[in-house]
Amino acid sequence: MNPQLLVNGLVNAALIAPPAIAFSLLFGVLRFPNFAIGGYITVGAFVAYAANVELGAPLWIAALIAMAATALLVWLSDEIVFKPMRGQPPVTLLVVSIALTLILEQVVRPIYGADVRGFAIPLQRPFKFWGIRITEEQIEIIALTILIAALTHALLQYTRIGKAMRATADNAMLAEVRGIDTGRVIMFTWAFCGALFGLTGVLAGLDLVIEPLLGWNLTIPIFAAAILGGIGSPYGAMAGALMVGMAEELTVLVLPSSYKVGVGFAIIAVLLLVRPRGLFGQPEIKK
Repeated sequence: MNPQLLVNGLVNAALIAPPAIAFSLLFGVLRFPNFAIGGYITVGAFVAYAANVELGAPLWIAALIAMAATALLVWLSDEIVFKPMRGQPPVTLLVVSIALTLILEQVVRPIYGADVRGFAIPLQRPFKFWGIRITEEQIEIIALTILIAALTHALLQYTRIGKAMRATADNAMLAEVRGIDTGRVIMFTWAFCGALFGLTGVLAGLDLVIEPLLGWNLTIPIFAAAILGGIGSPYGAMAGALMVGMAEELTVLVLPSSYKVGVGFAIIAVLLLVRPRGLFGQPEIKK
C-alpha cells in the first residue's frame, strides 16, 4: 500500500475530527443534528482570512480571533434561532439548521465572492522521507487535532463543567433535579463547539482553499464520522473521523478520486441500515 495515502488519510482525519467532536457534543446535549456546522466553519475561515490577510495579523492570532468570533456566532445562533424552538421535533431543528448554514454562506459570498483564497503565509517546501511527502501545515494540523482530543478528554473527565455536560447529555431533567444549571451547560457547550468550528475553518483553509462552500464540503464527512462513532459520543467521533478520513483516501486505490465525496454518503447509508447507533454508540434504554 502506498504510504502517502495513509499520510493523506491521517491529515484528512485530522481535519474532520475537531468538528465531529463538536457535532457530537452538541447532539449529546441538545438532541438534534445541527447541520449549521458548515456555515460556522466557513465563517471561521473567512474571519481568520480577514484578520490575517486584510489586517496583517499573524496566523496564530487570526486563528484565535476566528475561534472567538465563531464561538460568539454559534452562541448567538442558539439565542436567536434555536433556543426559542426548544421542544420542537429534532427534524424541525435539523431543517432550520440547514437553512441557517445557507444563510451564513450567502452572507459571506457577497462580501468575498466565489473566488478561492488562501492565508498570507510563506511558501515552504514539503518534507520528504521514505517516499512520503508532507507539509509543515499538515504536521501542525495533525498535532493540533491530537491536542484538541486530549483537551476534550480532560474537559469531560476532570472538570466540573465537563461532568455537568456529561450529566446533561445523559438526562437533562435529572441533571436539573440534582442542581446542575443546564442553561449554563448549554451556553458553554455552544461556545466551546463554536471555537472548534472556527479552528476547523483555519485548518481547512491551510490544507485546502478558502471559499464559501468550504464548510459545506466538509459537512457530510463530519456527519459520517459522528454517526460511525456513535452520534452523541465525542470519543466515538474521534475514532469515526480516523476511519472516514482513511476510507476517503484509500478509495482511490479502487475508484477514481472524484468518488471520494461519496464515501461519507455510503458510510451513512450502510450504518443507518445495519447499525444506526454507530460502532461505539450505546442502545437507547426506554422505560
